[in-house]
Amino acid sequence: MVEIGCIELINRVPTGRTFHAYFNPERSMPLAAEQVHGLSDAFLADKRRFHEHVEELLAFLGDAPLVAHNAQFDFGFLNFELGTCGHPEVTLERMVDTLALARRRHPGAKHSLDALCSRYGVDRSHRVLHGALLDAELLAQVYVELTGGRQIGFELAAMESHTAVELTVFRPRRRAFRPARPHSASAEEIARHKAFLESLDSPIWAR
Repeated sequence: MVEIGCIELINRVPTGRTFHAYFNPERSMPLAAEQVHGLSDAFLADKRRFHEHVEELLAFLGDAPLVAHNAQFDFGFLNFELGTCGHPEVTLERMVDTLALARRRHPGAKHSLDALCSRYGVDRSHRVLHGALLDAELLAQVYVELTGGRQIGFELAAMESHTAVELTVFRPRRRAFRPARPHSASAEEIARHKAFLESLDSPIWAR
C-alpha cells in the first residue's frame, strides 16, 4: 500500500474531515503501477511507513462502516498491512461495497468509478491519475446517488406510504338467480322447418 485517502460522511453528507497519507512501501514501484497513480520511487522515498501512520488511521476510522469501490480488494491490502503491524483486521461486516450496489441497481451496465461518475453527472474532469483522496471524494458523491440521491427523504416517504396501502381483495359480485329461458322449437316451427327442407332441390344430405 502506498496511499490511502478517506473522507467522513455523516448522514450521507461530507463533514470536511479527511485522512490522507502516502507510505513508503520499502520496495521498488512497478512501472505499470506508477503509470496508474503517478507515485514514483523518488516521491515515496521520504514518506513514512504504514506502521508509523496506523494509529492515526485507526483513530479516524473508529468503528464506522467503510465505503469503498470493489471493497474486498481494498480490504485485502488494508488487512494485510494491519496484520503486519499486529492490529486486528477490519471485519467484512463493516464493508459497504459500491461496486456491489451498482451491480444490483444497474445490471448489465459499466460499473467502474469513471462510468458511475458519468452516469450520475459527477464532475471528474480533474481526475487525471488515480489518487486516493480524490477517488474518495468522487466515490462519496456516487455513493450518495446510489443510495437515493440528495432527495432520499422523498424516496423514503414513498416507501413508507407504500407499506400503508391495504391489499385489495377480489370479491365476486352476487347476482340474482334467473331460470333458463324456453328454447325448444314449437310444433309449428318444426313443421315449417320440415316444409322448407322438402322444398330444396337436390340437398347434399339426400345424395
